[in-house]
Amino acid sequence: METILKNYQLQGDKLPIITFPDPVLTTKAVEVTEFNADLEKLCLNMLYTMYKAPGIGLAAPQIGLSKRIFVLDVDYTREETSEDSGEYILADFNPQIFINPKIIDKEGEIIYQEGCLSLPDIYEDVKRFETIHVEYQDTKGQSHKIEAHELLSICIQHENDHLDGIVFIDRLSNLKKTFFKKKLIKAKKQR
Repeated sequence: METILKNYQLQGDKLPIITFPDPVLTTKAVEVTEFNADLEKLCLNMLYTMYKAPGIGLAAPQIGLSKRIFVLDVDYTREETSEDSGEYILADFNPQIFINPKIIDKEGEIIYQEGCLSLPDIYEDVKRFETIHVEYQDTKGQSHKIEAHELLSICIQHENDHLDGIVFIDRLSNLKKTFFKKKLIKAKKQR
């Protein structure tokens, strides 16, 4: 993991999260070709936004950018400071940044109830691969490979889907997918 993330401090700019049916969420994102300070800042702001939302993953299309980037942290903890205070203590950060990721191998099966920051108030069981192998780049352009299991595997697959213009309800039955898409469109019109 990169030095800038080893002692992660919760600092950055909170970015607006795009909600369905915005077209950026159904468009295949383009590869990142420039690795510079702007990219590092973008990734840190994405992490900050993800933690503040709160979520465990955030892809660039979810903030309106059609780039093959996502961030995640399936390990951090979030505790409310006191009952109904609305204030939280976040700890045990393990932020990860994936640029131009490719899932190169997958095996097994796991079902997990997923939600999404871009599809508010919808939670459904989704079938995913239990173990995956992923190649990706960091903010310096260096290549890496990891083997991911269970929740980390699920989160990577969910965020990688965003880069391909797929939201998790696309993985449900046609009946459920149609129901949730209509519900989300109606909710967006009412806002």
